[in-house]
Amino acid sequence: MPTEILMPALSPTMEEGTLAKWLVKEGDEVKSGDIIAEIETDKATMEFEAVDEGKIGKILVAEGSAGVKVNTPIAVLLEEGESADDIGTAPAPKAEAKAEAPKAESAPAAAAAPAPAAPKSADGGRIFASPLARRIAAEKGIDLATISGSGPHGRIVKADLEGAKPAPAKPAEAPRAAAPAAAAAPAPAGLSTETVLKMYADRETTEVALDGMRRTIAARLSEAKQTIPHFYLRRSAKLDALMEFRALLNKQLESRGVKLSVNDFIIKASALALQEVPDANAVWAGDRILKLKPSDVAVAVAIEGGLFTPVLKDAQQKTLSALSAEMKDLATRAKTKKLAPHEYQGGSFAISNLGMFGIENFDAVINPPHGAILAVGAGIQTPVVENGEIVIRNVMSMTLSVDHRVIDGALGAQLLERIVAHLENPMGMLA
Repeated sequence: MPTEILMPALSPTMEEGTLAKWLVKEGDEVKSGDIIAEIETDKATMEFEAVDEGKIGKILVAEGSAGVKVNTPIAVLLEEGESADDIGTAPAPKAEAKAEAPKAESAPAAAAAPAPAAPKSADGGRIFASPLARRIAAEKGIDLATISGSGPHGRIVKADLEGAKPAPAKPAEAPRAAAPAAAAAPAPAGLSTETVLKMYADRETTEVALDGMRRTIAARLSEAKQTIPHFYLRRSAKLDALMEFRALLNKQLESRGVKLSVNDFIIKASALALQEVPDANAVWAGDRILKLKPSDVAVAVAIEGGLFTPVLKDAQQKTLSALSAEMKDLATRAKTKKLAPHEYQGGSFAISNLGMFGIENFDAVINPPHGAILAVGAGIQTPVVENGEIVIRNVMSMTLSVDHRVIDGALGAQLLERIVAHLENPMGMLA
C-alpha cells in the first residue's frame, strides 16, 4: 500500500512551513537517510530526510508552497512491487481556511474518514513515527509509546518494529458527554486590517506580505509585552580600560586571525555575572522557575526581514577568542537561515546591541522564556567626575529588561552590577 510522506515538524514549535525545494522527482528511488527536500521554517531552511525506502510515486505539494501544515501529505512513497496505479486518489494537501466557508446544500453521500491523530507518549508529547511504521503498528496492535526510534531525531521507522510485541488490550472507555462548544476566540487587540486599509485608501502605499519569520516575531513579541511583567534597570559602564585591553589582545592575536569585538567582552561579562548571581540565571516555566547551571547566552542578530537569537552555550567556560569565533560563525549562518533549531532555542539571558548603529540607549523586549535581556547602547565620550575632577571617559549605557516573575529588583541590580564590574575590569575575565 502506498505510504504518504508528511510535512515534518522540524522543531518543537513548528506548526507549518514552506516546501522550498524538492531534491527528488517522481520515479526516483530513495532510502532511509536520503535528503529529499528543503523545508523552510519560520527561522531556518532545513534538510528533510527520508525515513523509509521506496520510490517517489507522486509529489503532492509543489516547490515554493508556503503555509503547509505539519502532518499534511506532501508526497507518496511506493514500496517494492507497487506502481503509480496503486496510488489512486491520493489525499490533496489542505487548502488554507477562508474567513467564511460556503454552506453545503445537502450532505455528501459518504464523509471522508478523519486522519488518525498523531500518537502521544505517556507524558502527552507527540510521538514521531514514519507513516509506514504507524501503519505496521496499527495492524499489529503495537503501542508506539513503548518503542524507541532509531530514525532522524528519534523518529520511529519500520526497522524499530521488528520483534515488537502487541500492546495488551485496553478495556473500552465509557462514552463521554459531549463537550460544550468552544467559546469564540477574542478579537485581536488593535485596528483591523479593513479599518487600516480604509484609513489609507487615498494614499499611495505598498503592501508587504508577512512571511513566517515576521509573523512569528509579531506574535511572540506581542505575547511577551502582554504577558511578561517587564521592569527596567539602567546603568553605565566606563569602557576606557576595556578598549585599551582589547587593543592589546587584538595585537597579540593578529597572527591567529582573531579580532575581538566589544560585544565579545559583553557576552563574557554576562556569562560570568550569571554564575556569580545564580538566582538570576533562570527562566519562567509556566508554573515554576527553572534555574540553569550553565550560562547559555543568546545574542540578537539582525537579518533581512527579522532577527535571530543564536545561543552561545556554556559561555562562562569559553575564552574570549572561542566566543568570538563561535559568534561570528552563528551570525554568518543566521544571515543565510542555516541555523538548526537547537542553535537558536534555549538560553536564560539575551543581549541586544544597537550601539554599533549609534543608538545611545533603548529598552529591549524579553524573548520568552528568558528571565532578562540586556540592551546595549553606543560608547559615548562623556564628561565624568573622578576624584573631584572632570575627565572625559568612554561611557556605554545599558538597560536590563527583567521578567519580574523570575527576577526581583535587588537581584536584577546585583546581576547588572556584576556585568558592569567585569566590563570595567576586563583583565579579570581571563582569570
